[in-house]
Amino acid sequence: MTTSAPSADPDASGCRACGAADVPVFYEVERVPVHSNELHASREAALARPTGALRLACCEACGFVQNQAFDPAQMDYAESYEDSQGGSARFDAFASQVVAELIEDHDLAGKRVLEIGCGRGDFLLRLVEAGMAGGVGIDPAWRPSPVSERLGGRARFIADFYSPRYAELEGDLVFCRHSLEHIPEVHTFVAGLRENLGARRPVVYFELPDTERILAERAFWDVYYEHCSYFTPGSLAALFRRCGFAVTRLHKAFGDQYLLLEALPSDRAPEPVDRRAELAQWAEQARSFAADVAKTIADWRARLDAWRAEGRRVVLWGAGSKAVGFLTALGGRDDVRGIVDINPAKQGTFQAGTGHPILAPASLREIRPDRVVLMNPIYAEEIGRDLESLGLHPELYALRAGG
Repeated sequence: MTTSAPSADPDASGCRACGAADVPVFYEVERVPVHSNELHASREAALARPTGALRLACCEACGFVQNQAFDPAQMDYAESYEDSQGGSARFDAFASQVVAELIEDHDLAGKRVLEIGCGRGDFLLRLVEAGMAGGVGIDPAWRPSPVSERLGGRARFIADFYSPRYAELEGDLVFCRHSLEHIPEVHTFVAGLRENLGARRPVVYFELPDTERILAERAFWDVYYEHCSYFTPGSLAALFRRCGFAVTRLHKAFGDQYLLLEALPSDRAPEPVDRRAELAQWAEQARSFAADVAKTIADWRARLDAWRAEGRRVVLWGAGSKAVGFLTALGGRDDVRGIVDINPAKQGTFQAGTGHPILAPASLREIRPDRVVLMNPIYAEEIGRDLESLGLHPELYALRAGG
């Protein structure tokens, strides 16, 4: 979800994390869907949504990657936006572990949370049910839901962007997950958060995708318009230190797909860190990304073409941003029968940008696919169990390095 009103200038070329002028573009795609997680009632509506360009640029001074072509005026996180990962046992286990560790490590039982970019409030509910007293959630796309009803009077919600006007909002934990990548002016946002906190010293937790993995795997399916900001561990830590935070923990989780950062507000100047070797390696990785992605896309096209020639029935599993990125790069692929998702809110709708139907798992009994392409390999085991329960035994192909 989003956290603060974006304000990027699409024509600006300087680094939005450190201000450096040298930010060369290394990967370009001209037409991609602006929103990946909107729900559409018809194929026509899904195909009619606006598109934008990707021009990924890597800052050679700090390692931050940004979409130079991102236009915040295109963003509209409406009520039809749905990105919940709830319902997966694998994800629920990860989320429960994150919440339990935060509360135990920082003695947060009975204390309050400020969640920035709270979505419908799912994680705020998790934190409260795990022992926190309650708190405040803020998100422009928030709407009343069964989640907020379960929280009752223990939490209040604000349907707005987080900004200096909400400096009075307090929490012993400031919690923000999968939001920073949606914000173009990342330095402005993180520095603004530090200013809002003032003399307060809450635990600060941020979670977001790890760009090291994306570049290493040539994961073109994990690059999309909504994500205008991309971080490695080094560039994320550097931004928070630069903005007045002491980073106390930074690690990868969820199959090394996510970066998890914990920090405390600090008034001390950060210690210098020699990142020259890291940045040189990172810049080289970025420079080779486009050519390697072109080969990966060509390999997937050839594979799908062969399956079509053999008469194989193909579906994807996992509707959302990865599926949008994958299918858009492959030209739509009308030979893909549909996209399966366990989220009931998505079932019966159509995938943004490509118009593929989003299906409930039970619908596969009729389709009887020969091939299922998994958008996220971390769910392979539970997807295999779901297919087994349906009496189906298709071949599974997961998106990962080397295809």
